[in-house]
Amino acid sequence: MLRWGTRSLRTLDCMRPRSTLAQASQKHRSVKAASSSVIGHPAHEIRIIGGLWKRSKLKVLDKPGLRPTPDRVRETLFNWLGQDLSGWLCVDAFAGTGVLGFEAASRGAQQVLMWEQDAELVAQLTDSKVRLKASMVQVQRGDAVNGLQRAAPGSMNVVFLDPPFEGELFAPALQAAAQAVAPGGWVYLEAPVLWTDEKLAPWFLKVQRHLKAGAVHAHLLQKLA
Repeated sequence: MLRWGTRSLRTLDCMRPRSTLAQASQKHRSVKAASSSVIGHPAHEIRIIGGLWKRSKLKVLDKPGLRPTPDRVRETLFNWLGQDLSGWLCVDAFAGTGVLGFEAASRGAQQVLMWEQDAELVAQLTDSKVRLKASMVQVQRGDAVNGLQRAAPGSMNVVFLDPPFEGELFAPALQAAAQAVAPGGWVYLEAPVLWTDEKLAPWFLKVQRHLKAGAVHAHLLQKLA
């Protein structure tokens, strides 16, 4: 009868080739890291970076084409707009995670209207609104362009636009946003290409700030008087 004590097992480990032991150790670390990643879901959360709800987390559903605006871009955007949005009326069109709208509400916006077509995303937006007790946020399921067209002309301080990059919604969305925003107000646009003043002229919009982050062009446009 063979007995395998702790000492015998250590002896066997010493007899293994070093390369085998190193591979086993590396595999163990890789599995552990992967398990931690799955448990923590770091790729499926995004944080609000400023204001009342700073560091609060929003869930990001695994949806094709869903691109939450990165922290660095949001930080730059709200530096452009100013950190205090008290009394502002805002629209987060194509809301997705709603992170832009919730950032505005976190900084004191009086009203934030979010438009989203996807039913699951609408449910997630509603859940985030309830969890944050964001009474100033209204979540609407429907077409963002039609929603903007129905807004009272010149009634909004800022409209956030982040249409699907593969679609053809940029021109109609810009036209509708320009109609909804007040003279001197703002339209924030994310797009895969740079929109120039020449292209924006028909809607009396002008590029005031621009940032390229990876494949995304972030624009802050102002409505001319």
